[in-house]
This record gives sequence, structure tokens and C-alpha cells, in this order.
Amino acid sequence: MRNFEYFAPHTLQEAVALLHELGEHSRPLAGGTDLVVQMKEAATRFPYPSSVVSLARIAELKRIEFGESDGLRIGAGVTMMEVAESPIIRQRFQALAEGAGVVGSYQTMNMATLGGNLCNAAPSADTAPPLLAFEAQAVIVGPDGRRLLPLDQFFLGPGHAALAPGELLAELRLPTPRPGTGSAYRRHTPRKQMDIAVAGASAVLTLGADGRIEKARIALGAVAPTPVRARQAESLLEGQPPSAELFQRAGEAAAGEASPISDVRGSAAFRRHLVQVLTERMLGLAAERAKG
Repeated sequence: MRNFEYFAPHTLQEAVALLHELGEHSRPLAGGTDLVVQMKEAATRFPYPSSVVSLARIAELKRIEFGESDGLRIGAGVTMMEVAESPIIRQRFQALAEGAGVVGSYQTMNMATLGGNLCNAAPSADTAPPLLAFEAQAVIVGPDGRRLLPLDQFFLGPGHAALAPGELLAELRLPTPRPGTGSAYRRHTPRKQMDIAVAGASAVLTLGADGRIEKARIALGAVAPTPVRARQAESLLEGQPPSAELFQRAGEAAAGEASPISDVRGSAAFRRHLVQVLTERMLGLAAERAKG
């Protein structure tokens, strides 16, 4: 690694000001599990930063707060381990805990942050499908103040998030799930851990008093240029009584909405098959949890 300047501000405002002042050759540093690797490979793949602004001392980025009326607020600096082990997230937002719980090794999970997992804008990011299914919103802070952006508008392409120069992702906001809601996330990987998803699917279902599906949200990872919602599959489910046949049809619809590529980890056809299977299984699991 080559030399770089290192800054460690104590507030979000200081960090934004530093990034704005230092310009395009500065990079924010959260857990470092992606940035440090990128810096080591900078000679051939990534522009090397002249300065790094650490976010480790900013307390505002490390909060997990929940209120029935306000919903869940998670700071971008919260680690994957903290998300996976949070009692309120495990109880009310189980799919998100499951997504965070498979991000690398235990050492990686204790360093990697929720914000870093999203801001890298990798199509395979494991927390993205659950957050999309829970209709999360991103709080973005920059030189011009704060703005709120639905997460389905945050991902613009592989490695490209909707952050202007000098902007930082500060937190994620998730609405409180209604009673009778269950959720689930699973991915397929050749190895159990320390691997990147070949395909991933998350489902959030809310069942009404009559047992029918009042609301359905499905999100997919690693099968399109960005994590995506399967909106046609969602529309098939709402208003219907849950059943294996219904979930199979929704899985087929979700596979049709995916636009995967073929690479060394799997063919496009294999990924579509995985989407169908994973979606069907996640819907079944989410329905069981909603009943429970």
C-alpha cells in the first residue's frame, strides 16, 4: 500500500466537511473490509485515495433504535454482527438479521458495517434484499444537508450508489411491520461462509385476520445489475390465501423478473432456477413465521 493521509473526525458534520474539502481523491473508511482490499489492488483496478476519512469515532452512526410509531433506525456504522445479534432485529426484522449473519467470517462480521455493505453497491450484498423487502429508506448527509431516499432508488449499478461527492449514508429507516408479518432471507453459495451469493432472495409477508396475504414484498440479490424487487411476483400474492401452489407460481414469476449474467460462479439459467427455488422457499418460511 502507498502512503495516504488519515483523518478521524468525531462528528458526521466534520466528516462531511472533510470529504468535501479533500475532494474526489478522498474515501470514507468504515469497517475497511472492502476499502482496504481495494487499496491493495489499486494499481490495476481501483483509483488509490490520497486521503482516508475514518468514521469509526462517530457515535451517531452506531445506533440501533426502535419505536412502534417511528420504526427501526440503524446507523450506517453498525456492524454486521450487531445487526445479526440485535434482539429487536431478530424479533421484528428477522430477514435482515439473517442477511447480516452470512457476511463473511465472524472476524469480518465484527468489522464490516451495514453502510459499507450497501455503499459498495454490489448486486450480491446480503443485507440489500431484506432491506428492500422491508421498504427501507436511506438517510444521506452531505454538504447541502440531509435527504431521504427510498432504498430501491439507492442502487444505480454495480459499484455505483446514489451518493453525490461528499455525501455519506448516515442511517437506514425501516417502518414497523404490521401484526402478522413474517420474513426470511437465504442465499445460495458454493461454500457456507466466506463466499459471495450466486443468488439470494428475501420475502416479507403480512397475513390478515382471514389468513389471506395482505402485503407481500420480495427482493432478489446477485441476479441483476442491482438488488431488485420482484414486483410482478408480489402482485400475484396479495389478496390470496397462502399455499404451496401460489408460492410456486410467485417463484416462477420472480425468476422471470430476474436478469442474471453467466460467470464463473454460475450460468444465467442456473441463477434463474435458484431464484425460483429460493423465492418459493422464502415465501413458505415467511408465511410460517407470520402465523407464529
